[in-house]
Amino acid sequence: MTGLKEKYKTHIKSQLMKDLEISNEFRTPRVTKIVINMSVGEATQDSKKIQFAVDDMTAIAGQKPVLTKAKKSIASFKLREGMNIGAKVTLRKDRMYDFLDRLINIGLPRVRDFRGLSRRSFDGKGNYSLGIKEQIVFPEINYDKVDKIRGMDITVCTTAQTDEEALHLLKAMNFPFAN
Repeated sequence: MTGLKEKYKTHIKSQLMKDLEISNEFRTPRVTKIVINMSVGEATQDSKKIQFAVDDMTAIAGQKPVLTKAKKSIASFKLREGMNIGAKVTLRKDRMYDFLDRLINIGLPRVRDFRGLSRRSFDGKGNYSLGIKEQIVFPEINYDKVDKIRGMDITVCTTAQTDEEALHLLKAMNFPFAN
């Protein structure tokens, strides 16, 4: 079992039950999945660029991503329907906790000019989204082999009913929120 998962089961869960006044332990908010998305705009010009993004995401997430395709053609962007334009991966269970641990303790502190995460990035249903401008903040990425700096979107999906519950959960997991 990973360190963050163990910490959630032993400490965080009971603390959340106390703070949120929850009587049933199954009603306690928890993280269900993490979705990582990387868009590759240059893929319209050079289809080989998508492979670099797939390799980076495989190293970061620990599992192979799925290619995302264009839903419709846009002539001004030289984009055709069905063309590969990005990659995404969904993490669950142990891989999810491993990624969260690396994101909180290694990735976010390495972000340049980092002042904390915004509290406004909740969607109203307890899910949190954040963007990272550089994939090189993760130690799995070899800086010498990076062809271009790309950003990624990370969505943390929880079972929390409200944004306040999700904020309590993510704070208990040591997410570095700005004051």
